Amino acid sequence: MSAISAAERARLEQKFPEVFKTSFLKRHGLLVGLAVTVLYLVFCWFFFNVGPALQNGKWDRASIYVQDWYSWRAQPRLRFGEDGTVEAQWSSRGQYPANATIDWLTPRDDGSMTAVFNGEGNRLDISTTQVDVYVDGTAYPIEITADGAFAPENVPAEIVQDRNKVWVYYGFAGQAEIRDNQVAVQRRFFGWANFLYDPRSPLWGNDLFSTIGLIFSGDQVVEGKSNAQLVWEQWIGNQAWQHGDILIKLFQTLVMAFVGTLLATLVSFPLAFIAARNITQNKPANWFMKRFFDFIRSVDMLIWALFFTRGFGPGPIPGIAAIFFTDTGALGKVYAEALENVDDKQREGMKSVGASPTSVNRYGVVPQVLPVFVSQSLYFWESNTRSATVIGAVGAGGIGLKLLETMGTNSDWDKVAYMVLLILFVVFLFDNMSTAIRQRLIGGTGH
Repeated sequence: MSAISAAERARLEQKFPEVFKTSFLKRHGLLVGLAVTVLYLVFCWFFFNVGPALQNGKWDRASIYVQDWYSWRAQPRLRFGEDGTVEAQWSSRGQYPANATIDWLTPRDDGSMTAVFNGEGNRLDISTTQVDVYVDGTAYPIEITADGAFAPENVPAEIVQDRNKVWVYYGFAGQAEIRDNQVAVQRRFFGWANFLYDPRSPLWGNDLFSTIGLIFSGDQVVEGKSNAQLVWEQWIGNQAWQHGDILIKLFQTLVMAFVGTLLATLVSFPLAFIAARNITQNKPANWFMKRFFDFIRSVDMLIWALFFTRGFGPGPIPGIAAIFFTDTGALGKVYAEALENVDDKQREGMKSVGASPTSVNRYGVVPQVLPVFVSQSLYFWESNTRSATVIGAVGAGGIGLKLLETMGTNSDWDKVAYMVLLILFVVFLFDNMSTAIRQRLIGGTGH
């Protein structure tokens, strides 16, 4: 291909200047944008002290919290009695029934006690004067005095002297804190303790498979009551996990999302016709209605929830009102924009046959926008299922408030994981439901 002459090039540059003389931003806009983004991220790194925050983060505590999501800790305090015996004292969250036989915590004939962690090679033999700490089968005697607990020299890394007490770490299996008057044990196990039945239940100790077998068994555990009814009552009334209360709170969250979205849809639907310029030929009315939508949607749903919680107290009513106000503004804006983009040919056809304004909108406008309206409402309903959890945490009721209360204990992270999984399941379910309905309405295939 031969090169063009200078005269031809000059002619083309004069005829098509936008091709040969592009602006700097058009030529280097992408590089400039990337450079500005990198500089902004560097600025944020130093302005918000991201480096020191990461360095000073309590990562060991975070790892414990993560472990608590999928495991549980038995935490007895082995107190030293004046008579030379060691007695296990459990908190109110005790995971075992009274006088239960615990395979890893064994009292001995002389009044001492043995706590087993990873097999016999990693255990504690506890008496009131000495605690023998076994690490990989080797014993290290911890002396107990009135001044505290003291480890010998040259102990492995699993044993740590901390002033007048000794810490013993067995990894995931747990740890122990040895003092002058007690040994605080934390024994960790995989799974969720007492998820099916609490220690006071007559069904305590049954796992899922034995429970299924019990349901179909002909022998009644409690005379006069079917095993299926007993299983349901004991599971829903589990005091440790509070399944009944959690499910009620979850249902409240779903009701908040559904009722709030439904009310917002019903209110924003007629108001959108006033806001649409091509439907209502009144500029002041259009302007006022659009500014009204802007106002109520510009206040975040969380702020509305705080406002209504102050007025109505905690419960689902503030949550419903917060969703209703926020979504009325958002849906009203979306609906109005959809109305302003309808095909006017159908409206003109209705007008040409002398139809009333109501009939024009009913038969010339609504059929065009109804799939869009329903699709948007379903999407907002799906989104509000998640939002209702967040606004519940500020006092609007539902599972969000229950989740916040559970996190506040700083010890029920397994229950937090349980509620998070319930929320994820519900969101997944509602997402698929709304997607299927939208596809039917708009005729999409989707995947």
